[in-house]
Amino acid sequence: MEKRVARLSDVARSASVSVATVSRYLNNSIQLPEATAARVRQAIEALGYQPNPHARSLSRGRSDTLGLVVPDITNPYFARLAAAVEREAARRGYGLTLCASLNTQDREREYLARLSRTAVDGIIFVTNHPDDGTLKEPINTSSRRIVILDEDVAGVRGSKVFSDNEQGGFLAGRHLVEMGHRRIAFFGGPEAMRSTQARLAGVRRAIAEAGAAAEVSDVYCGDYSPEHGRACAERLLARSAATALLVSSDQIMIGALEIFRRERLPIPQRLSVIGFDDIAPFVLFDPPLTSIRQPVDAMGRRAVDLLVRALEGEAVDTVVEHLPVELILRESVARPPQDATTRKEPRQAKQKGTPPP
Repeated sequence: MEKRVARLSDVARSASVSVATVSRYLNNSIQLPEATAARVRQAIEALGYQPNPHARSLSRGRSDTLGLVVPDITNPYFARLAAAVEREAARRGYGLTLCASLNTQDREREYLARLSRTAVDGIIFVTNHPDDGTLKEPINTSSRRIVILDEDVAGVRGSKVFSDNEQGGFLAGRHLVEMGHRRIAFFGGPEAMRSTQARLAGVRRAIAEAGAAAEVSDVYCGDYSPEHGRACAERLLARSAATALLVSSDQIMIGALEIFRRERLPIPQRLSVIGFDDIAPFVLFDPPLTSIRQPVDAMGRRAVDLLVRALEGEAVDTVVEHLPVELILRESVARPPQDATTRKEPRQAKQKGTPPP
């Protein structure tokens, strides 16, 4: 005959105390006389009682679990960000519920609603597209504490953690201007996103502060994707005289490099290139790529820290942090050629297709 699983009431009866006393003792919310505590411990051991973690969570009003919503776990950037959040959550004694939204607002809203109804104590939210205004309300009205990570959502209240995107654009732009470049191209994410705007603004600030006769000559914005990178590279080679380029994400860079390799464009002899993220192994490329390194691990740790502090009652709802980035110098930037141009003779339409608008 199968042995009956011991219940809380069994422990209480064996220890000659109430069920509430055993429950509060297990939740560390009561200090019992040593003799009474010893009877409870002996009863638990003798009966083989195993606390129900879900029931304990309900009784304590907390689950010791955080929720994380990310756009795409196949993207190395978000995979690393999620890993950083997981490690810090575990270090602080929390589990993690991971939700991949596929970067769609419908799934983002669905996960926000689900996590707000389930037993998570707080939510870390990451998006990778412009908000049309429909995310603001579910975030601001959620029953759970929420920290916004990596990309801003306009109008949302609460703690936020970003990398210093504007400073990243500035460091890249300053380096290119100091190397003598006067026509700088920019491959960005969606034009309406704060990260895109800040990185481009940083390049322009570097040019202005240098007082150089330089310009951002070409700005191509679109998805943070290899497909967008390929389209940008096609346009640059067909139409531009830029001698330098800032590519504002690793995913865009993957597509751009595919086209540059196909067209045998020499880097940095004809075009100097700087990336942004420094998650992909571009250090192994020929040439190794200079890049702006985002503090991904530090961002994940800080988001968990702010969420846990909020759950513990600290007033951190107005904290907005921009963590510092680094310019990692490698071999993809050189002084511009004397006949500075990357322009090529237009190819036949049947070979390259109609360029994107």
